[in-house]
Amino acid sequence: MEQSKPFKPYSKIELLKILFMYFKLNLKSMLEYKFDRFFIALAIFVREMVSIVIMYLLLTRFITIGGWKMNEMFFLYSFLFLSYSLFVFFFTGIRDFDELVYSGQLDRYLIRPLGLMFQVVSSKVDFTATLGHGAVGVLLFLYSYNTVGIDWNLKNIIYYISVLVGGAIIQASLFMVSSCFSFWAIKTTNLRNLIFFNSRRFAGYPISFYPGIIQKMLIFVIPFAFVSYFPAQYYLRKSDLAMFWNGYLYLTPLVGILLFALVYIFWISGLKRYSSSGNSMY
Repeated sequence: MEQSKPFKPYSKIELLKILFMYFKLNLKSMLEYKFDRFFIALAIFVREMVSIVIMYLLLTRFITIGGWKMNEMFFLYSFLFLSYSLFVFFFTGIRDFDELVYSGQLDRYLIRPLGLMFQVVSSKVDFTATLGHGAVGVLLFLYSYNTVGIDWNLKNIIYYISVLVGGAIIQASLFMVSSCFSFWAIKTTNLRNLIFFNSRRFAGYPISFYPGIIQKMLIFVIPFAFVSYFPAQYYLRKSDLAMFWNGYLYLTPLVGILLFALVYIFWISGLKRYSSSGNSMY
């Protein structure tokens, strides 16, 4: 009997080619219904702009909120939208992981000769959410970046890019937390909303506005403070920064990496206890 050859792991070049193929398939799928996808992106843009308009109307009446002017608030808000658009571009699979478990499609991923996390991340891209949230973030940035007195030198540009990437990884990690519970509970939509979307609303304003317990939650438990507030304060240096350790300004990429590593360990632990949901129709 002929002995089967041992499986040879994919090289980095081969993995990049597979990643590119997944990207093309996702793009082709989106372009198949261009009209529909355009209106979904537009709906996301309009939905998010409503909160911006409300903030604008509020600030035109009160001039400042807690010492923060309108352009400064919009600059802070831009971090939230731009980092989220990066997140949904690179980590849509993590966002929608519970659907993989619920539908039974995860079983197909497990028998393929590729790492599970690689497949989850590369197999899905939400272009409409990327465009919708990204457009809001770009508009806020363009409205505010010239008026907040920032010297856009090389150091500040590198910092800006690093905190956007770090913020995207933090948000991916928070979604992974609810993904971990999918291994036991199968459907975790409400948990995901509790951990992420409800907490995200706090991050649209400076955390100095909130009571101490909310501040600690946004720094140590669900660290949205490192997605918007501390990155904005690196540039603005508003007086309320004195309430916090100055070192927080530089920790966004590190917080993202550490949080992702910790949640990934939990994710691997949950995967070992996974049993098929039996819902796959493929």
